[in-house]
Amino acid sequence: MKIHFASAAAGLLLLAVVGAAAAQDVVITPEQDTVVREYVKKQPLASVKIPGVELNVGSALPDTVELHEVPNVKYRYVVVDNRTVLVDPGTRKIVKIGRAHV
Repeated sequence: MKIHFASAAAGLLLLAVVGAAAAQDVVITPEQDTVVREYVKKQPLASVKIPGVELNVGSALPDTVELHEVPNVKYRYVVVDNRTVLVDPGTRKIVKIGRAHV
C-alpha cells in the first residue's frame, strides 16, 4: 500500500513540475512589452484576417502568415484583426495578444 501511495505522489509531483515548467516557457518582460509596442507604432503593418484560426494564446498560425521581427525580442509579430499578436517563431504559436488598435 505504501509503495502505491509513494508512486502516485511521485507521479503527481512530476505532473505539477512539468505543468509549471510549461507555463513558464513564455515570459514577456515589461521591458520587452514596451519595446514591442513602441516598435509596432513606428513600423505599422496592415491588419490581416486569418480564416479558420481563433485568436487564442497557444493557437498556431499557418505558415502562410508572414511574421515580422522586433529587434532584440525573440518573438515575432503580426497584426490580426487590428490586434498585435506575438508569436513564437519556432512553433508559430501565439504567446500574447494585444489590445485592438483604434
